[in-house]
Amino acid sequence: MPVTDHPPGAGRSPRAEHRSRAGHQRLRLLVATACLVLTVAGCSGLGRTAVGTVTYETEQRNRVTVSNPLVTGCHSIGSTGAHTVANRTLLDMIMYLTPDCTGEQNAYIATMQSDTIAPGSGPWRSYTIVH
Repeated sequence: MPVTDHPPGAGRSPRAEHRSRAGHQRLRLLVATACLVLTVAGCSGLGRTAVGTVTYETEQRNRVTVSNPLVTGCHSIGSTGAHTVANRTLLDMIMYLTPDCTGEQNAYIATMQSDTIAPGSGPWRSYTIVH
């Protein structure tokens, strides 16, 4: 049987055509997202900022949101510290019990994750961005 060229979608049901278009749209979205993530990750080590927000709650139940924190250096939370932290940046972060990002007791919070201190543990007082 000879093979002939047909216009796109010819001979396909409307449902199959819709699935095909939806699949192409998803693929385009995934490629665009991957490009954005690679662009941000590639620039993050150049004294740039972490795209997104870090939100934490203090002992007095005050909610603090930091937008686009620098990827370099130690970020102080303040004397009261934080009990709950939500990392809504595109980079991971490390929480410390000390105000100067030192010490062995720390917590690693991946991108788009949150964490709460363990009962009886002191509050987090600083953090760094992993880049």
